[in-house]
Amino acid sequence: MLEGSTSIPILGGAGDGVKLGCEFSRASVLAVEYNQPDMTSENASVAAPEPTGMGELSRLSGVFFEPGKAFADIAARPRWLVPMILIILGIIAFNAAYGSHVGWRTLVMDQLDTPKAAERMQSMTAEQRQQAIAMQEKIMPFVYYIGPVLMPLAFLMSAGLMMGMLATMSGGLRFKQVFAITCYAGLVGIVANILGIVVMFLKSPDQVNFMNPLAFNPAAFMDPKSSSKFLYTLGTGLDLFKIWGAVLTAIGIKVAAGNRISSGGAALVVFVPYAVLLLVGATLAGAFS
Repeated sequence: MLEGSTSIPILGGAGDGVKLGCEFSRASVLAVEYNQPDMTSENASVAAPEPTGMGELSRLSGVFFEPGKAFADIAARPRWLVPMILIILGIIAFNAAYGSHVGWRTLVMDQLDTPKAAERMQSMTAEQRQQAIAMQEKIMPFVYYIGPVLMPLAFLMSAGLMMGMLATMSGGLRFKQVFAITCYAGLVGIVANILGIVVMFLKSPDQVNFMNPLAFNPAAFMDPKSSSKFLYTLGTGLDLFKIWGAVLTAIGIKVAAGNRISSGGAALVVFVPYAVLLLVGATLAGAFS
């Protein structure tokens, strides 16, 4: 072989064969290394982490301070148990405060102070009246402590009515989404219960109105005994906190539905069933008073 030639050595002896094999092995390794993907930190693709969503505390506070963001997360991950438990506990806390500060006998006597109830009581003897009052006084705490556990049924009915409205608008929402939105919007009731407890202890027991403890609706300026039960119930339904909850529900429906319905359509989905239920309740109150 001429000195300086770059030609591949011809196989001669066993040593040359080993040398050539080593050359090919080294070349193969280099080729493999050359074709490896570039794994440097600059070029390595980093997988984007999946969004985990808002935590429960962020949701609970976001309903009041960032409703758009909170309801978007609620619609994406419709959970309802935590707000429902809090709502039930808020109602029980208010009822317990009433029972300790005012007493259930006061509520029993208020409910008996209607024309129909008075007519029934007049047909009894004095002993029978006292027995009836004592029985109701014993039953009343159980009704108002166990009754809140049935709150999910009221929310289910409300969500069902709104789903019926959404069906006419092609809203495209699932029942679980609407139900969760309704439950989180219902957290407004906890604020009302807390304020109700505060106001209750600021008043003397004989001034506390169990059915309307706060003066945030027209019924607060009406006499609950002499006023029409129909009008009085309508007045309690036009309550600031109830309207606030309905507005939050409409915001949640709009956020969840996106461009499928307008803001006005979302308001109709919420306020039409609200008005229907209020009228039905007022009619029943007037009929049985």
